[in-house]
Parts: sequence; C-alpha cells; structure tokens
Amino acid sequence: MFPNLAKEIGSSENKLSMNSIRTDEEAAEKRAFQKNYTNYEPDAVDFLRRCDNTQQAEEIIAYLEKRGELDKQTARLLRKQLTEKGVRSFGQKKEHDHYLKHGER
Repeated sequence: MFPNLAKEIGSSENKLSMNSIRTDEEAAEKRAFQKNYTNYEPDAVDFLRRCDNTQQAEEIIAYLEKRGELDKQTARLLRKQLTEKGVRSFGQKKEHDHYLKHGER
C-alpha cells in the first residue's frame, strides 16, 4: 500500500538531528505551548511526550539512537531520566493533533 515508506524510513536522506534534550519539566511545558509551530522541528522530548508508558518511551529512544538521531550519551541521559523519574518527567502527554490545537491559527 505504501511502497516507498520502507525505503524512506531506512534511508539517511530524511534524518533530523536531535541536538537538544529538555530535562526541566517547566522548560518543556513552555516550549510545548509556544504559539507558532511554523517550521517547528520536534526533538526527542516531543516524541517522548506522546508515549503512554516507559516501554513506549524506551522504544522511541532506541529508534532515534539506531537512526543516528541521538548520540549514545544523550540516549543514556534520556534513559536515566526515564528510569529515575518516569515518562511524565519529560512533560505532560501531548494529545493527538497537539500542534493543530495549540498552534497559531
């Protein structure tokens, strides 16, 4: 049904670099509710905030690390925070259509 999807996911052509993480919940909330999402590039924490549980969050970290979008040091720090403080330590759960609901109209 989607013949190019596997090729696109597996290629390095469409990679986004994850160059920052947020361990401060207040900073995460401030960034999450900014008014304009034009040209917004989600980072690892944005993806982790969509997770329902620790297992999902670990899968996200492993996936981003495998694709080279997280270096080993950053992945280790995220896993440590996940283990010690839980998935909600990255901020409130982002609901479906978060950017559409909270972005500027």
